[in-house]
Amino acid sequence: MSDNRPKSREKHVSGQAKDVYRRGEGLGSGPVGSGSSPRPSASGQTPSGGTRSRGGGRSPLFLILVVAVLYFVFRGSLGGDGGSLLSGSQSSGSESGYGSLYPAAATQSPSSSSGGSGAGSLIESLLGGAGSWTGGGSSTWSSSANTGTLNREVSPLARDKFTKIRGDGSDQVTVMVYMCGSDLESRSGMATRDLGEMSKATLSDKLNLVVCTGGCRQWQNSVIRNDVNQIYTFRDGSLVNTGKTLGSGSMTSPDTLSGFISYCVENYPATRYELIFWDHGGGSLSGYGYDERFARGGSLTLSAISEVLGASEVKFDFVGFDACLMATVENAAMLSEYADYLIASEETEPGIGWYYTNWLTALARDPSLPTLDLGKQIVDDFISNCNRQCAGQPTTLSVVDLAELGETLPKNMSAFASSLKDQITSGDYQSVSTARGNSREFASSSRIDQIDFVDFAERIGSNEAKNLAKVLRSAVKYNATASSITNAYGLSVYFPLKKLSSVDTAVKTYDALGMDEDYTACIRAFASLETSGQISSGGTSNSPYASLLGNFTNGYSGNSSAGMMDISSLLSAAMSGDLSGLLGAGGSFFSDRSMDELQQDAANLAGHLFDPSQLYWQENANGQLVLSMDEAQWALTQDLALNLFVDDGAGYIDLGLDNVFSFDDNGNLVPDLEGTWITINRQPVAYYYTGTAEQPDGSYTIMGYVPALLNGEAVRLMLIFNDEFPTGYVAGAMPVYEDGETDTVARGLIELQDGDMLDFLCDFYSYSGNYEDSYKLGDPLTVQGELSVSDASLSESLRILYRFTDVYGQHYWTEAIEK
Repeated sequence: MSDNRPKSREKHVSGQAKDVYRRGEGLGSGPVGSGSSPRPSASGQTPSGGTRSRGGGRSPLFLILVVAVLYFVFRGSLGGDGGSLLSGSQSSGSESGYGSLYPAAATQSPSSSSGGSGAGSLIESLLGGAGSWTGGGSSTWSSSANTGTLNREVSPLARDKFTKIRGDGSDQVTVMVYMCGSDLESRSGMATRDLGEMSKATLSDKLNLVVCTGGCRQWQNSVIRNDVNQIYTFRDGSLVNTGKTLGSGSMTSPDTLSGFISYCVENYPATRYELIFWDHGGGSLSGYGYDERFARGGSLTLSAISEVLGASEVKFDFVGFDACLMATVENAAMLSEYADYLIASEETEPGIGWYYTNWLTALARDPSLPTLDLGKQIVDDFISNCNRQCAGQPTTLSVVDLAELGETLPKNMSAFASSLKDQITSGDYQSVSTARGNSREFASSSRIDQIDFVDFAERIGSNEAKNLAKVLRSAVKYNATASSITNAYGLSVYFPLKKLSSVDTAVKTYDALGMDEDYTACIRAFASLETSGQISSGGTSNSPYASLLGNFTNGYSGNSSAGMMDISSLLSAAMSGDLSGLLGAGGSFFSDRSMDELQQDAANLAGHLFDPSQLYWQENANGQLVLSMDEAQWALTQDLALNLFVDDGAGYIDLGLDNVFSFDDNGNLVPDLEGTWITINRQPVAYYYTGTAEQPDGSYTIMGYVPALLNGEAVRLMLIFNDEFPTGYVAGAMPVYEDGETDTVARGLIELQDGDMLDFLCDFYSYSGNYEDSYKLGDPLTVQGELSVSDASLSESLRILYRFTDVYGQHYWTEAIEK
């Protein structure tokens, strides 16, 4: 058997499960799960099936014709250049003077031996924490992270630093903290906690610590107002209101940020300026910040931050992000014009964020402290504190020399991108997609498509890729991660795979930032070929319901001439329906491709498409039910998952996706027919597997989530399975925001407390295959002690399917097995 087979989760059956049933009225929330929800067909309806032959063969001529037809129809339907399918109570706080923070501000030093605060104490090995994971399938990491070594060498190509440190303690420092409290504060008091850490620092007249507060419905202290953006400083360990307000507008408004910086420079002039963004982060495309008072007001994009910093005419010693996912090449390239260093995290941050006491004290004591030493202390304190107080949650933080990166990156990134585009367009999309799918990915379940750039480059392996990796490693002067995280080298990059609808946003972002055009062309080429692959694979057939309803849909007819005869009906469907449903993503990155490019796509796709005609069950020589598929097909398989449905007499309850499977000695897939499923305290739950990470030593971590209501609020319970805890455990809860509320990613997990009320959720589909509603699933559960995760036997009528995902991100389902 080849190495193409994915890794299965171990099952540990504990006995009989409770009943599976829907409770109460439908929630009207839209689907709460992922992975099995039907994509609309061209006519706007869920595909209801219709049997097709098991042939599945496609000729290059047929592919050319299909892509050509769609090209002309798509251009016509969008018009001209196509266009994007995406557009993007008051406390009694004091007005001035001194104020004492609530006890919630009390914090522990990283040297403290006690834990259990913030987002809670988790078991180590949560590789990706709050929804962050490696690829869609199994990925074996082979390199260790470049952690723990401070690199003081600087490339001779680097520009001079903007900030000239005078030395001998003669410098004057102003630290600006832009603190958008959001639900991190209203829910858990995290901003108040960090203000408490700041208040414990021993400051001096050589350091001004200035904080702008806002963006929160309810601050968890008696000092800060909820209805206005205020500016505070610290004196003798107390938070002092300067009397300056910045209005009641959004903290994600460029005007608010601009006003804060201007106030600080005017009132606290310094030789060194540090700027820290505190809140949620969403990475390169969505940027920074979620203002809870203006929930749908958007975030501060990188281009908006660039405009503010450029207009301020301030050069910063470092710009830091105490926020998720902001250690990106795009962010660093933008900031290189305004700052000497970037301090940020590739991954989602635990809720407790940076630890402020020690590094502020050190900088106040020596205002001439070299920035690299200062950055190292910030990173080390962060990692140490998170490992102690929320062990296992993702912890990455790096210090990037922007003066070096701004000079060394452009040429090497351009060469890498040009080489990679040639590789994609010359028929080697599959190896690029495989490298992309196996690269260290951040916030994977949020589908922001950010991966570690060094890891990706080294998996590509070309000379241009190796040179790029060398440049990136050199510019990251210090990088640290949790001990369980590997292949996180300090800088991530956007590279599309899971959410092609974001490609147009990326292109617009890159254009606004003036980033490398070769990289833009590269990701457009990759996304376009992925889209062509989805179209040529039967883009509307990515639903389990045809198979579930007994109409096994397995792609195009094996007769290529019959396939060409279907073009007229395909054209008719495309002209009368919603092409976004047919394409799945689309956008101007696809619609403005030339006919020559689309014909080249079709030629490249020929012989490299997954053949769903092999996804049927047959008995082997021993009378065992198996699915036999050739090795070329396994090489085109990026992910595999068991999809289980319960027939409740009125329709189908979707219990989600699990990576449970086995193979016989010939490498054939053997279905799991035991009729068991994941339960929490014996209550069956809808579980959605999100990824597997394997270490070179054979250890592994598998992650998934369970949709639920926690005390009435939508969350995802994060489940972890690893070699230390093979039966799994509930790591915590990740908040779920309403669509359009924010594109940032929640920072940290919510720790479950005794007395919390959990209602598990599920999606429900009619016998015609249409999504009807989502419901509460089974009995409510009151948390009392540790929750028990186990597999248990179900007594209901089951439908068992397996979902295959190919290198184009297209899903295919096997025939359903009834049990």
